[in-house]
Amino acid sequence: MRVNWLNCSFYIFISVNIDTLLPFVSATFILALMPGPDNLYVLVESLNKGRRNGVAVSLGLASGVMIHTLAAALGLSVIIGESEAVYFLFKILGAAYLFYLAWKAWNEKGIESAGSSYMETKRDPFFIMVRRGFIMNVLNPKVSLFFIAFLPQFVDTAAGGIILQMITLGSIFMIVTIFIFCSIALISGRIGNLLKSKKFWNGTRITKTLILLILAIGLLISGK
Repeated sequence: MRVNWLNCSFYIFISVNIDTLLPFVSATFILALMPGPDNLYVLVESLNKGRRNGVAVSLGLASGVMIHTLAAALGLSVIIGESEAVYFLFKILGAAYLFYLAWKAWNEKGIESAGSSYMETKRDPFFIMVRRGFIMNVLNPKVSLFFIAFLPQFVDTAAGGIILQMITLGSIFMIVTIFIFCSIALISGRIGNLLKSKKFWNGTRITKTLILLILAIGLLISGK
């Protein structure tokens, strides 16, 4: 049986009320641009290790959005929200992973260029950075709770197909996030290339470590 992907794509698109698309996209742009732990991490990672790393982390963080979207659409996020044990487990796992990344960031070693004060940084494999961003996003239970609260505001319950509408909205959220985060990575990566002094490199390394530590501690002490 052949599948007409154009018709499928069109059906998915029209599953969301057109009148809600503009407000939803506008809200998503604002949320992605607002200073927060994710885009701040993309910024510092790009400054420290270049735009390639920043883009990879951005793709990972954005792809994690679809996991939370599916969880919200299928009602799994409600389990996280209502079960103290499940929420606590995700919180501990997420914080432990962030502490691990902070430890790695603190122990990063730059390579000083011969005869100059510029620092060269060994870049991580692209897929490793995508995976890092993905895990950071998926293991944060507060993101799941956010999607439970955010996506249903733009769902037209009278139109039916609620799960399909939420998946569509989550896909749009992911696309907007990729655009904003990758833009941050490209711009800050360019700036980082112009400021590769040893002092600047150490500054971004320490800043990245502090951001990860703050995220980990914040996740541990946060409530629902």
